[in-house]
Amino acid sequence: MRFPDRRAAGRQLAGEVARLGLTEPLVLGLPRGGVPVAADVAEALGAPLDVIVVRKLGVPFQPELAFGAIGEDGVRLISEATVRAAGLGERDCTRVEEIERAELERRLARYRRGRERIPLSGRTVVVVDDGVATGSTASVACEVAREQGAAQVILAVPVAAPQALEQLRREVDKVVCLSVPRHFSAVGQWYEDFSQVGDEEVAALLAEAARARPAAPAQASGRVLPPTGEVMVDAGGTALPGLLAVPEGALGVVVFAHGSGSSRLSPRNRHVADVLNRAGLATLLFDLLTPTEANDRAKVFDIPLLALRLGQATGWLRARLPLRVCYFGASTGAAAALMAAAEPRSDIAAIVSRGGRPDLAVSRLDAVRAPTLLIVGGADGQVLDLNRRAAGLLRCEHQVGVVPGATHLFEEPGALDAVADAALDWFTRHLDVLATAPPRADERREP
Repeated sequence: MRFPDRRAAGRQLAGEVARLGLTEPLVLGLPRGGVPVAADVAEALGAPLDVIVVRKLGVPFQPELAFGAIGEDGVRLISEATVRAAGLGERDCTRVEEIERAELERRLARYRRGRERIPLSGRTVVVVDDGVATGSTASVACEVAREQGAAQVILAVPVAAPQALEQLRREVDKVVCLSVPRHFSAVGQWYEDFSQVGDEEVAALLAEAARARPAAPAQASGRVLPPTGEVMVDAGGTALPGLLAVPEGALGVVVFAHGSGSSRLSPRNRHVADVLNRAGLATLLFDLLTPTEANDRAKVFDIPLLALRLGQATGWLRARLPLRVCYFGASTGAAAALMAAAEPRSDIAAIVSRGGRPDLAVSRLDAVRAPTLLIVGGADGQVLDLNRRAAGLLRCEHQVGVVPGATHLFEEPGALDAVADAALDWFTRHLDVLATAPPRADERREP
């Protein structure tokens, strides 16, 4: 397949990307040639357009060999193995990075002309180029997008070399490619017009897109709060219905992870959410599974899938609501909450489990850092035993709370109120501590 030019390729590519049904995607073009393609993709999706500028860090005596790469906001990707193999010292690496950082900043200033970068945190990001030959630049760009907080990274290109595309499929969440010719020598051979794209053309396309969508950067940065009520949560490209409540002056937000096929309409979790809302905490209750998936018992107990959805939904929420996040998990949802919180960058303020199954996340319990309260009914003997055993594997601050006489569903008079009160105390206590504590060392941005 040959394309008349980049804009024509972009229009064809846009149709295929649109089939994914993405919720509020952000389109990033790789300068320079990827930006005209990305402009048409963004226009077709009604999505904001920005650039993702990366610079490879080449070994001084062999520049084509990269020992790392850099992106905006101080993102650094360094291959320590390559640094050691090349015998590079700290001064050598610093000198190369300073040169490339200056070039990166120069290009950004020229492209954006004073506009701020659209934050990627929690967003579904579509990285677009005009084609892929070796895949090295696209690979770095997608990795940088993840470092900048993208919840899902999709690579979209009109044409690609088969070997490069196969490797990239293992590095991103999805790949959209119109043509994968067997005999591939260069991207340009698949375009009738492959004229060089200049910096001014890139800047003009970005300015045009910014004028068409002036509110996109503010919404993406989280300065505009979402409305209270029904929402559609973008969990890695899967649209999931939710209920969001944001009291004025909220101290934090509690994300509910339902269990055993339950949904956002769970009366027990909604009761707890109401108590939290009245006390000034925001809440998000959402379905972890689509209706079709909820009928599949294997997916109902697929804890890694539930944890992934929870993490993706958390990213979506953080892009819109600048509050510290807590988790409330019930039954299998508690295992998903613990597994999601065990991820290195999860940064969860506190966790409460109600009648949970932390044993289903046993392989990740020692990695949980968030203070965790495990609430169990005193008459729920088997689950109480499982929780006590799991507590012994936690390395974070934790506590097992027992509601006397309560069974697994906490249906006894006053049992659910006891859960809600204990959860409220746990969340507010730890959110108050975080509000007054200085940033941890691992929260400070790497220079």
